[in-house]
Amino acid sequence: MIDTEVVRLRKLRNAALRARALAKALQSDSVHCVFAKSALICWTISRIATGRLRAHPFLSYQQGPSRIRELADRALASIVALAARRRNRRFSVYAPELQSVSREVADARALTWSTDLSDALGRAQLQLRRLAEELDAGSRHEAGAVQENGDALEDIVTETNWPYLAI
Repeated sequence: MIDTEVVRLRKLRNAALRARALAKALQSDSVHCVFAKSALICWTISRIATGRLRAHPFLSYQQGPSRIRELADRALASIVALAARRRNRRFSVYAPELQSVSREVADARALTWSTDLSDALGRAQLQLRRLAEELDAGSRHEAGAVQENGDALEDIVTETNWPYLAI
């Protein structure tokens, strides 16, 4: 394994752990199992990358993410999840994070020489695609709810202005 592959796997692991932290924060009060599935897939991806890094002969390459990074990921995920819950935009907020994990998986899979790693990441890609479809459906549902609320707001404004418009 060369240095660029180590950097790529670390980047993949960090993206997966960030997405997992956000999924766990969004899942805390949700009835949707999309976030639970996503947390599981992201954990699997990070374990694949970590296992590959731990197999490296150099000790410095075998290190996992720091405790500070984990705390920072959790804190940021909590803040983003709180804002997403307030605006009722959980799926829309999480979709870009999952897309970044998907891009990192695709890059790592395309540029690796190891067939085992490529196969494992290929299975993860299939799961990510299925999950992306579920997130897309949830995002469309959220967008529909926001649109309905926006129309209701416009109706309320029109009703309150009606006497003045009749003059």
